[in-house]
Amino acid sequence: MAKEKQPRKPRAETPKGFRDYFGADVIERRDMLAKISDVYERYGFDPLETSAVETVEALGKFLPDVDRPNEGVFGWQDEDKDWLALRYDLTAPLARVAAQFRNDLPTPYRRYAYGPVWRNEKPGPGRFRQFYQCDADTVGAPSVAADAEICAMLSDALEVVGIERGDYIIRVNNRKVLNGVLEVAGLSGDDKEAERGIVLRAIDKLDRLGADGVRALLGAGRKDESGDFTKGAGLGDQQVDVVMGFVDASSEIDRKIRSFEGKLIKELDPRDTDLLSLIGITHDAAEGFIKGINPNAKATNALRNAASLHVLRNLVSASVSGCEGVDELETIATLLEAQGYESDRILIDPSVVRGLGYYTGPVYEAELTFEILDEKGRKRQFGSVAGGGRYDDLVKRFTGQAVPATGVSIGVDRLLAALRAKGRAGEQALGPVVVTVMDRDRMADYMAMVGQLRQAGIRAEMYLGNPKNFGNQLKYADKRGSPIAVIQGGDEAAKGVVVLKDLILGAKIAENATLEEWKDRPAQVEIPLADLVAEVKKMLAQ
Repeated sequence: MAKEKQPRKPRAETPKGFRDYFGADVIERRDMLAKISDVYERYGFDPLETSAVETVEALGKFLPDVDRPNEGVFGWQDEDKDWLALRYDLTAPLARVAAQFRNDLPTPYRRYAYGPVWRNEKPGPGRFRQFYQCDADTVGAPSVAADAEICAMLSDALEVVGIERGDYIIRVNNRKVLNGVLEVAGLSGDDKEAERGIVLRAIDKLDRLGADGVRALLGAGRKDESGDFTKGAGLGDQQVDVVMGFVDASSEIDRKIRSFEGKLIKELDPRDTDLLSLIGITHDAAEGFIKGINPNAKATNALRNAASLHVLRNLVSASVSGCEGVDELETIATLLEAQGYESDRILIDPSVVRGLGYYTGPVYEAELTFEILDEKGRKRQFGSVAGGGRYDDLVKRFTGQAVPATGVSIGVDRLLAALRAKGRAGEQALGPVVVTVMDRDRMADYMAMVGQLRQAGIRAEMYLGNPKNFGNQLKYADKRGSPIAVIQGGDEAAKGVVVLKDLILGAKIAENATLEEWKDRPAQVEIPLADLVAEVKKMLAQ
């Protein structure tokens, strides 16, 4: 008779595109989010937790890939034939909450939220299907003062977790400016929607394709290295020049600043109205820049803000919407400077184009400017860790009425990676003090010691494995990262004492220590049981 086939054992492996977070990672994330939450609450934002599951209808067509609405999510049909999905981000659930509870919530409504989100996309190196986000949004405030507040709050959040001033910059642009550029290029109106979509996607690829690649996509199209051809927007030369004026705005600003700095070094007279007109700054600003020239990043960035506004205003001078966007950027800069958030922290920058199809007004991105080594050992800037902007049409999907909203999202895992790169995270956290077990019949005594330590606020545990081999208990304590082992055998119990073994010092001595170091501070001490809590605290402090 044939042997009955045994059922196949399940494979013990994490699903593709997902990962597990262990103790130190979870603690680091928790502590970082607690600091960010304190900042958000200081600004008057309230926490909100929404369901991890939303209806696919609620998620709508606001997913990043506009060509595949309702794809890219983990979805299923429930028993009522309704389609549900794991949340793709934290913004769509906020829009649903703002619409569902609009009669109960204050206006404006400030909320922050953090938690995992899920995207059914192809995973890759550093790209997972589940990751953490931390968002803060204001719903119901049409004033760009709300956008300025978000930028200031983001700046404070980065600094409170350990990103020092000078190691980051928050760049700000405005979707209305691009709308103005498209209008000047003759791309306004419903009949031009297809061309506008191609133009937006082309601009979004500037970092990857460069100016020449974007120009090709604005025109007839582009052939890549493999020979594949991508059809372009089909714009005429004059239209392409208008759009490329926006794309090249940052380079134009750099050229103006270099020219201005060069003349300043030669003791420029601030009454040089030709040059001042060229970059669009006032006499007072010029004098202030002269006093702060070289090497004053704040002065250079102040000049960049002035030059950016001047260049953008020239680009969109024929568009009401575009001029409104430039005015909003100027207002944001003014409001931030009034609070002490000057251009060394928050900068007007036309190169910020994040998800332009999604946003309706100001957009912002937090970039970390310090250098790290990539996988090939090359130096590069760390890059973006947060971004957001104004999205006035999202809640309207539910209510039919325009509801202004603006917000920012921090990539939690990416910000943690930045803190590790700066040496502000990633250190091994101390494990619990471990009370070892020398006598099975005295378990209550050992548990009493653990209780005393815990009541004093000390993280502690009793060894719960097989106590037969004492060496295994110490190996366990090492694996847990325990700083101290508490030992009490029968002889110590009779004398009313315990032995404290300093596991951290012991490890260091084992690695590299002289006899004198051993004498100065013993790695193992005998103390009265009554002094257990006080001596453990003293040893932990050392």
